[in-house]
Amino acid sequence: MTFADRIIAFNKTLHFEGKLPTGIRVMNPFQNNKEIVGIMTSFYKKYYDDHQPRQIIFGINPGRLGAGSTGVPFTDTQRMATVGLEIKGFKTHEPSSVFVYDVINAYGGPEKFYRKFYITSICPLGFTAEKGEKEVNYNYYDSAALTKAATPLILSSMARQLAWPVSHEVCYCMGTGKNAAFLQGLNQQHQFFKHVIPVEHPRFVMQYKSKTKDAYIKKYLEAFREYDQL
Repeated sequence: MTFADRIIAFNKTLHFEGKLPTGIRVMNPFQNNKEIVGIMTSFYKKYYDDHQPRQIIFGINPGRLGAGSTGVPFTDTQRMATVGLEIKGFKTHEPSSVFVYDVINAYGGPEKFYRKFYITSICPLGFTAEKGEKEVNYNYYDSAALTKAATPLILSSMARQLAWPVSHEVCYCMGTGKNAAFLQGLNQQHQFFKHVIPVEHPRFVMQYKSKTKDAYIKKYLEAFREYDQL
């Protein structure tokens, strides 16, 4: 199986068996929308249809306008169009994906970046909560009850992905707060990686530090270069 085949099979078989807290719903884009399966299959076949080993970058969990709409972490319909995968019928704009693609382009472009890195999420399925009449994103760490319910899925997903040709020397964690603390704690218990490198989450940069975005892009690139030889 190629790296793409592994990712596609992994995504297609994701399911949540835990008991969710009241008012929280699981978001599984691969079961909720058949079109998304086709989109993510095309993407991974385009960039990962090989046996090249990669380093892992962990996000938090899929959001409605990002991976929830495309099946690929830190993309939206606009970013997909820029790599030749146009999605018809709906449009999404996810600020986090704008930052990530700025990083990707600064690194040398999608082909070079995706040949070296695999972006996934600590929890591969997303969650939503009702806020008035709206449904909003809800992170796996936003309540202790959800963290407990999601941990079996997180651990099993981690084990499955680490069986692929990926580096066990280093991983990168998007989020220097709760996401990093959770992953570092998990890593201390299970010794998945020798090094866990936190970098600021793209959403944080775009929401609070957009005027100094270039400095955070530089920080990502410096982190990649520092551990390039591991």
